[in-house]
Amino acid sequence: MEIGIDSFASAMYGRNTLSSVDAMEQLLDRIAMADEAGLDVYGIGEHHKKEFLDSAPAVILAAAAARTKRIRLTSAVTVLSTSDPVRVYQSFATLDLISKGRAELVVGRGSAVDAYPLFGFDLQDYDALFREKLNLLLQIRDQEFVTWSGQFRPALQNQPVYPRSLQEKLPVWLGVGGTPESFARAGSLGLPLMVAIIGGETERFRPLVDLYREAGRRAGFAPEQLKVGLHSPGYVAATNEQAVADYYPGYAELWTKLGRERGWPPVTKAQFNNLIAPRGVLVVGGPEQVAEKLIRHSEALGGVDRFTFQMDNAGLTHQQLLQSITLIGSKVIPLLKA
Repeated sequence: MEIGIDSFASAMYGRNTLSSVDAMEQLLDRIAMADEAGLDVYGIGEHHKKEFLDSAPAVILAAAAARTKRIRLTSAVTVLSTSDPVRVYQSFATLDLISKGRAELVVGRGSAVDAYPLFGFDLQDYDALFREKLNLLLQIRDQEFVTWSGQFRPALQNQPVYPRSLQEKLPVWLGVGGTPESFARAGSLGLPLMVAIIGGETERFRPLVDLYREAGRRAGFAPEQLKVGLHSPGYVAATNEQAVADYYPGYAELWTKLGRERGWPPVTKAQFNNLIAPRGVLVVGGPEQVAEKLIRHSEALGGVDRFTFQMDNAGLTHQQLLQSITLIGSKVIPLLKA
């Protein structure tokens, strides 16, 4: 199982608001630390809100590529529905050249909808936009000269797209939430799947992962081509008790705030305890507990090829995040390998 981290480039840590310059510098320091610590992948999301700095993830990843040597660098996710697939491919092909073949893409429709009015798209076209643009992105990835036509973008007639990625096929993962059609789509295209699970119990996604694998099998893809990734909130500290003490206050504050915006009740400690229990989705604890939970999650889903922690939106300080990255590299990964 590959282990990594996804970040939304948050500018908020604890009770203090960092300047955007300081927040970005600290983020790049954490990516460099993840590379040194032996983590496999680091992802940057895409949002267009005041509290996040990740509206241009490829730029952040390119800066990280200049400071790292081994770690793979990916979006998490690229909101493809509101982007031009030509520019998306060009940006990540350029990143692939800068990083010497370490670039990847996770594409999705986006759980937040702020990009749609910003770029002039209609939410009623939510899925149609994604279907069309995914088709074009994959064609660009696979063919240097592209002939294509669709509803939402001018047609291309034998048009070359440059630069080409260093990797023969730039890896494109499909980021999904809980929609069966999305899982089936990924399988029918033979794309690796990145499942975002932020609440409840991980095992409830097993039927959807099975649907993905069955759709891939029917489309003629071998089991080893159908990779499954899992993205969940998490945090590692020296002990279970310290992890909860560090993580819970900021987690409760964040999700209570989101709840007020979306009509959810406030977070309680009892709910949090259920989420960090063995079957709950939050991967929070000391190294041993976290490793055990990742193995349990993998078994529950019939095998997980990649897990990424989302940990920098719970009010944790830069030092706490650096220490967590160090523990993941020095303790969690060796436990998983053992």
